[in-house]
Amino acid sequence: MIAPHRRFNPLTGDWILVSPHRAARPWQGQVEPAATPALVHHDPECYLCPGNARSGGHVNPRYESTFVFDNDFPALLPDTAPAAVADEAGLLVSQPERGLCRVVCFSPDHALTLARMPASAVERVVETWTAQYLEIGALPWMRSVQIFENRGEMMGASNPHPHGQIWASEHLPNELRKEVESQRQYFERHAEPLLMRYLARELAAGERLVDGNPSFAALVPYWAVWPFETLVLPRRHVTALDELTPLEARDLAAILRSVTSRYDRLFSTPFPYSMGLHQRPTDGDEHSSFTFHLHFYPPLLRSATVRKFMVGYEMLGGPQRDLTPESAAALLRGC
Repeated sequence: MIAPHRRFNPLTGDWILVSPHRAARPWQGQVEPAATPALVHHDPECYLCPGNARSGGHVNPRYESTFVFDNDFPALLPDTAPAAVADEAGLLVSQPERGLCRVVCFSPDHALTLARMPASAVERVVETWTAQYLEIGALPWMRSVQIFENRGEMMGASNPHPHGQIWASEHLPNELRKEVESQRQYFERHAEPLLMRYLARELAAGERLVDGNPSFAALVPYWAVWPFETLVLPRRHVTALDELTPLEARDLAAILRSVTSRYDRLFSTPFPYSMGLHQRPTDGDEHSSFTFHLHFYPPLLRSATVRKFMVGYEMLGGPQRDLTPESAAALLRGC
């Protein structure tokens, strides 16, 4: 049995407690109902399906590929009344925040997921993400374009239709800000991108690798928090989607299908997750030390119905995991 120990995340500066002996404890907690996949290819009640009405009288076009629209209930707005900047002795601090939110429908087929979409359709999703990153990032006040997908009710997805979101803002969100600074400092010390050095070590070791192709590798990171968390890294240093060659863009689509398919096969269920792309900020600076990458954060722990809860010590102390990253990678490789 591997003894409890801590692992350091150089991207965020956080420590993760690994307690593998806890995996043997009996489970008497909450059991989620098993998810059942949607079988309807067009749901007349779905506000994301082609030709259907959305809030406020908007009607979706009868789209045949990807479809992007401004979120009807955005968390950020591009034009807001100026808010006063507040700073009371560094204790009560606030500032205005502009931004925009969009929805990206991956497919007109209500029953599909990234794992079950044809390769050409996932490639189109990657093309759409790239176009959105460039379009939104070109706004002179925009500094961050966060592309993500929440899949499954367990991760808060309000609609099973295959889709993701984009939240873009004029300030860097917390996680991206930490990653930008960590990678900048590492590059200044070692004259090499942090994630490229890290990937080289993972490729040499092999024990945490899940899958790969000529352009990308998927692995369970050494510092993983979620039980079956994965990190997707490019084999060539690029800072964002717009630097990928056509072949690399196709390989990114392929690795997305591979990772999501492995998740679905792990517990023979549509696997819930939050997935997000981290790209260089769009503030006009060079950010040559930043490496483009994707995070997958899935909550399932032991089966299709037993999930990992971030409570107690996780909320009050720090992240803790019961399954070692090496064990998780081995299980995913076997799918």
